[in-house]
Amino acid sequence: MNRDLEGKTIIVTGGGSGIGRAAALACSVAGARVVVADIDDAAGEETVSAIQRAGGDAIFAATNVADEEQVEELVAEAMPKPVV
Repeated sequence: MNRDLEGKTIIVTGGGSGIGRAAALACSVAGARVVVADIDDAAGEETVSAIQRAGGDAIFAATNVADEEQVEELVAEAMPKPVV
């Protein structure tokens, strides 16, 4: 990935495995803060751990993308909080 994602927050659904995990890792290497969303808590947390071990910034959000309320919570979690 040749893009500079420094200062950006990226949500990756299905980030616990497969293409989602690869995308989460690649976005982190490019400088993004990654929000890993997955229905598999253990897999999602492992992706976050891998990103953090490599020096990246990531959090996990347990999310079923078929549930609109959970998706809204995911977006709220990913949004930067205002500094007061």
